[in-house]
Order: sequence, then C-alpha cells, then structure tokens
Amino acid sequence: MLELAFAMAPPPDGADPGGGSLLALLPPMIMMFMIFYFVLIRPQQKKQQEARKMIDELKEGDNVVTLSGIHGTIKKLKDDTVMLQIADNVRVKINRSSIGGKNV
Repeated sequence: MLELAFAMAPPPDGADPGGGSLLALLPPMIMMFMIFYFVLIRPQQKKQQEARKMIDELKEGDNVVTLSGIHGTIKKLKDDTVMLQIADNVRVKINRSSIGGKNV
C-alpha cells in the first residue's frame, strides 16, 4: 500500500515529470507513416492503376476471367458493359469492372 502512495506522490523538485515534448514524437510518427505508405498504400495504388489500364485496353476476342471466376470471350464492348460468351450460344452481359483479368 505504501508503494501506491509513493507512486501517486508528485515528483521531487527539479525532476522531469516524464511528459517529454511533442516534438520528440514527430520522427517516429513520420517513420511509421512512411512504412505504411511504402508497404501498404503504394502497392495498392499500383495494383489499381494496372487493373484500370487492363480494363481500358480490353478488345473483342480477348479471353477473360470475371471476378466471380467465369471464363469467357469478349464479343461486344460498350462504355460500361461487356457481352461475354461463356459457351456456344450462351452470352452474358456484365459490367467492365467485373473483369478480373485476361487469360493468356
């Protein structure tokens, strides 16, 4: 119980209360932000740019895979939609943003 009383007592005169300055916290915060940027944010932005570029470069006859895993061939392209042939005489109309990637 006596230890608790000493822990709650004010610091002796001339001693640093332990607060430190806000300026001392700035370099670690900057380093944390830089790590987050280069490890998480930047790679995600590059991936989004590549996906957008791939969707913009689609053309008729490309073999693609949708985000849901359906494989097909592009038959018609419009502004926001794609007519995808998934089997003989089976065509589905999907959004361009639903295209996950090209088959090679």
